[in-house]
Amino acid sequence: MKAEVEIKTERVDDIPLLMWQQKAMGIPGIIDEVITPHGNRQGLSIGWTVAGWLTYILSESDHRLSYVEPWVETHLSTLSRLMPMGVQVQDFTDDRLGDVLRYLSDDEKWDAIECKIGQHLVNVYELPTQSVRLDSTSVVVYHDADGESLFAAGHSKDHRPDLAQFKVMLSALDPMALPLATQVIRGNEADDGLYIPAIDQSRKVLKRQGLLYIGDSKMEALATRAHLVNGEDFYLIPLSHKGRQAALLAELLGSPATSAVPLTEVRSNRTADRASRLVAQAYETVRRQEAIVNDTCLAWEERLLVVHSPVLAEQAERGLTQRLQRAQAKLRALTPAPGRGKKQWTEVEPLAQAVTQILQHYHVADLLQIAYPFQVTKRQIRRHLDRPARTEEIHRYSLTVTLNDAALAAVRRTFGWRLFVTNCSQVELPLSTAILTYRQAPVAERDFSRLKGVPLGLRPVYLHRDDHLIGLVRLLSLALRLLTLVESLVRQRLLEAQATLPGLYPGNPKQQTQQPTTERLLQAFQNLTLTFIYADGQSLIHLSPLSTLQLHILALIGFPVSIYTDLTCSLDPIPI
Repeated sequence: MKAEVEIKTERVDDIPLLMWQQKAMGIPGIIDEVITPHGNRQGLSIGWTVAGWLTYILSESDHRLSYVEPWVETHLSTLSRLMPMGVQVQDFTDDRLGDVLRYLSDDEKWDAIECKIGQHLVNVYELPTQSVRLDSTSVVVYHDADGESLFAAGHSKDHRPDLAQFKVMLSALDPMALPLATQVIRGNEADDGLYIPAIDQSRKVLKRQGLLYIGDSKMEALATRAHLVNGEDFYLIPLSHKGRQAALLAELLGSPATSAVPLTEVRSNRTADRASRLVAQAYETVRRQEAIVNDTCLAWEERLLVVHSPVLAEQAERGLTQRLQRAQAKLRALTPAPGRGKKQWTEVEPLAQAVTQILQHYHVADLLQIAYPFQVTKRQIRRHLDRPARTEEIHRYSLTVTLNDAALAAVRRTFGWRLFVTNCSQVELPLSTAILTYRQAPVAERDFSRLKGVPLGLRPVYLHRDDHLIGLVRLLSLALRLLTLVESLVRQRLLEAQATLPGLYPGNPKQQTQQPTTERLLQAFQNLTLTFIYADGQSLIHLSPLSTLQLHILALIGFPVSIYTDLTCSLDPIPI
């Protein structure tokens, strides 16, 4: 008789890499150290449940709770070999994952987790901690705005003012953009009040003074700057183009004394494949600032950087030209020549209101001069049958539109100019370095791109409870740390070796890169499988051989090949 042979295959892919990276980052151990679950809870610990869930999120680009349990069932053998305790499919039910989110939503516990993980990463990977970048984003949801929940109407950065939203505030190590602190805030909260709590949490994580905190113009509030100065830290912030700041810029650009100041050229860092190019011209001055902090008057000197960007000036000029052309076309269309079906304005007030709406829409109210001449047009109508010939008068208001040359010249004079402030000395932060440092903002924006889009996919949000939503955002911020850290490590090691990595791009295996993304690196581990063969009471476990590219990636990350080959070791009982 032929022996019965039982064969089972299981996709391995990037699961071992993700699990080992989380172990190296200390995620499961730190979470289990901080969170003590209810005494009646059985099965997998909170920390290892988080590790398994994060592996699913990063491997499948999906955070939905209901899809985790069937995924675990199809990868149970692999997960059992990678976790130090027994894994059951029931460890990842919706209810148990909901409990995980509830534990992560506890502010006190989360602060401790964030501090311990941040300090662990900084110490183990010797990360640079000279500067921190802060920013916020809004996340739209299809939930109804509720006065008691996180979902509320507010200024939407997703350009969906018709939908409710919540906000996420991140502080991250610069320039690698590794998250340090994560806050989830109600959707109608003003951004300027979010910076001080984020700064305080970053200080808890790094336990250092003298750091440079970088933010956008919403961080310009004097109270925020004073808070940093009082904590012996530094800031680098662009000022907005509104109110007193706009008047200050106009004053600086219009002053004969400042117009004669020589400008310092700021050029991009020279790279191997791109020559240095002019990115800005700038000069600086100093002013005194004062603020009340803890009932004490705090005074300090602040450097005011006056920066001109040729690229921004060209963009502003193109934008102004387009707005003027569109506004003039709309205005001309308001008063067409008399004719059948052509609306004529017999009163000036309704016409002036329509003109004002157009001018405000295109932001050219002060740049165009409008006149409303009253016209009387006579038309001869011939006799027809019993109706005699007559003269008909048409009364109408028309428009004349002319450019306000003086206002246009004043506006164009500000194109490309922007003000920055910092309390850091010229020795520690030279003018050119300050400008180039701020220009790294797009790197930090990738955190929000990953968080809200692929691969973490926070949108759309399927959760309705506030505690679950807060826990989910915090969970995804751990995944964001992993993506950022792996990418930074691999790029740094390629740079140090002056090497490139080929084979990451399907369809173009010869293309090489020195700046691979973590998403591409994980994708390179697709289609690795474990095969279990059972016959005559014996078992055989086979792993797909790793490719040269996969071995290279493991070496760059610093992991041994054994994280995959050890999966073939016998493990009893083996779930089948």
